[in-house]
Amino acid sequence: MENPFIVSARKYRPATFDTVVGQEHITITLKNAITNNQLAQAFLFCGPRGVGKTTCARILAKTINCTQRTIECEPCNECDSCTSFNNTTSFNIYEMDAASNSSVDDIRALVDQVRIPPQGSKYKVYIIDEVHMLSANAFNAFLKTLEEPPPYAIFILATTEKHKIIPTILSRCQIFDFKRIRVVDIATHLKYIATKEGIKFDEQGLHIIAQKADGALRDALSIFDQTSSFTNQNITYLNVIENLNILDYDYFFKMLDAIAQFNIANTLLLYHEVMSKGFDGHQFVVGLSEHIRNLMVCKDENTISLLEVVETLAAQYKTQAHSFSGILLLRYLGILNDCDTTYKQARNQRLHVELALLRMAYLSAPKTEDADKKKIAEPTDHKIQEAITAVEVPEIASILKVVTTTDAVPKPGAGGGLKLGSFREIKESTALVKHENLEINKEEVSEPSIVTETLARNTFADFLISLHETGKNAVHFILSKSGVQWGEEKEELNLVVPYDYYHQEEILNYKIDFQNFFKTKTGQNIGVSITVGDKTTKEEQKIFTGREKLEFMMGQNPQVKILMERLGLDLMY
Repeated sequence: MENPFIVSARKYRPATFDTVVGQEHITITLKNAITNNQLAQAFLFCGPRGVGKTTCARILAKTINCTQRTIECEPCNECDSCTSFNNTTSFNIYEMDAASNSSVDDIRALVDQVRIPPQGSKYKVYIIDEVHMLSANAFNAFLKTLEEPPPYAIFILATTEKHKIIPTILSRCQIFDFKRIRVVDIATHLKYIATKEGIKFDEQGLHIIAQKADGALRDALSIFDQTSSFTNQNITYLNVIENLNILDYDYFFKMLDAIAQFNIANTLLLYHEVMSKGFDGHQFVVGLSEHIRNLMVCKDENTISLLEVVETLAAQYKTQAHSFSGILLLRYLGILNDCDTTYKQARNQRLHVELALLRMAYLSAPKTEDADKKKIAEPTDHKIQEAITAVEVPEIASILKVVTTTDAVPKPGAGGGLKLGSFREIKESTALVKHENLEINKEEVSEPSIVTETLARNTFADFLISLHETGKNAVHFILSKSGVQWGEEKEELNLVVPYDYYHQEEILNYKIDFQNFFKTKTGQNIGVSITVGDKTTKEEQKIFTGREKLEFMMGQNPQVKILMERLGLDLMY
């Protein structure tokens, strides 16, 4: 009878600490604890699936009972204890799956076994896998034994969901957190196995398997066996992506080139080709995002180490990364991230992805003629301000003449960029620094202000209208009762708020709102001061009755009267 096939995950399961892949921080700590005779009574191994938790538990159990340990603190595999362990006939190592033994009775049976001392060995080790599956009562039944076990008993608990274990259990264990195994470590281990098994391979194909495993070595070995059978022991990059239904890297490189060249036709045709091969649109978006992320890490020599691909592919990434700026790649990622998060809600998912690709392409679109015209028209305001600074009145007049014919400068109070009043106002603002037949020293002349009293008052009126339109009627009422004064010296707006209406600290917020409104509306800054009326000087106010207040409200808003009539309401007093 031929020997049965043994999967690589079992055949090449580590038997010593040194053969454990990617968990050096765990194995070194355990070896030092054994050497220094500092073993805890309970260990908790936490981490994702397939990273070596149960394997390390078995190696630890085997090593502490070995009678002829090596200098490196590894089991000898020759003594009676090691031999019985390798043959799965050891009476001193007990394994229990908590997923199928989660009741109180199962834990009681285990506690009864703890009372029996080991036979022919120093320790009796209990390995409980998936310990988070124990019921709450089972955990409570296990507490006392876990805290004060016999000196020969050691418990090793393993779990993938540490957060489900009650704190009283966690406090009684030494906790070891296993990490996901790096892609390069998994690929190196697969290369070692392929060499021993006489399987042909290329490194790029093994890297794809390692990436697909997502940090779990057991998953990687399962994919390795599957791919080896599919390719008849000839693992290549193309065979791997075909077997695992992974999109080829070349599609992402071609897609970015088409987007960079603003080639809309090639962009849509490439995505159509991807869809025709049976790939999911969401899978494509995620893959393209990962591709752009790899281009971003290539922009800096310090982050190239984050690129987990073979050297030939890394060189291709570096070459394409030079064609894009960092800010452009960041914008691409922003578009793809929005597409990723809203993909499942889209009714037409194909169109959803195509729109994202078109948005990316239009970021690289060439400048249009309209944009060039706009750029030519934009400096007009700047020229006006330069003319004001230079006090060239004839030049201002000529520019204003051009502006008047092109309607490029808005009137005072309108929205937009630079705001100017009449030509007379401009002339008055420049007359302060003009001297006939004398050369002006620009260092001694400061740029005159273009914020006038008329502009300030008009903008404040617009601000009150905006408050009313946004439903802030109370604020609108209070500010409309304020006195508005213009400070000639400081060129600032002073609001005199009546004492009865508002506190100074609260009205300060609306001062800032108005300054922001003025900045947005006119493109200029304005100073605003607040003065609260004195309580002692305020006029004596009349006390209104409820009926008088109601009549005042009806006068302000006739809808109040209609509402009361429809609902049959009236005052109670």
